[in-house]
Amino acid sequence: MSEKAPKVRILVAKPGLDGHDRGAKVVARALRDAGFEVIYTGLHQTPEMIASAAVQEDVDAVGLSIMSGAHNTLFPAVIDALKKKGADNVVVFGGGIIPDDDFQRLRESGVKGIFTPGTTLGEIVEWVKQNVHPASA
Repeated sequence: MSEKAPKVRILVAKPGLDGHDRGAKVVARALRDAGFEVIYTGLHQTPEMIASAAVQEDVDAVGLSIMSGAHNTLFPAVIDALKKKGADNVVVFGGGIIPDDDFQRLRESGVKGIFTPGTTLGEIVEWVKQNVHPASA
C-alpha cells in the first residue's frame, strides 16, 4: 500500500476592514479544485487572528486578499504576527489592488507572491504548485 503525498494546506484570509471577498472566495475555490486543502477565514480578520488560524490549522501558506489599499500595512503585519508565533516558515502571498510601485517593499517584507487584477486563476495555482510545499514532505 503506497502512502499518499501530503497535501499543501493554504489559509486564505481577508485582513482589515475590506468587505469585498468575492475574489478571495474564487481563488480559494480554484486552489481547492487544484487539489490543495484550503481554509477560508472570512472577512475582517486581524493579522493576529490570521496568524493564530495559520498555526492552529498547520498551514504551509497564507494567501491574503486586500482591495482596500492597506496592503503595505497589513501584509507585513501578518508576516510579523506569523514570526511572533514561530511560523516564519509559512509562505505568504497575496493579491488585490496593488500598485507596481509597492511590489519591492512587499517582497522585502517577506511577501513571496503578488497577484493583481488580470492574473488568471491558472497562474495563481501554478505559482502555488511551484512555490509552496508541505512542511511534512
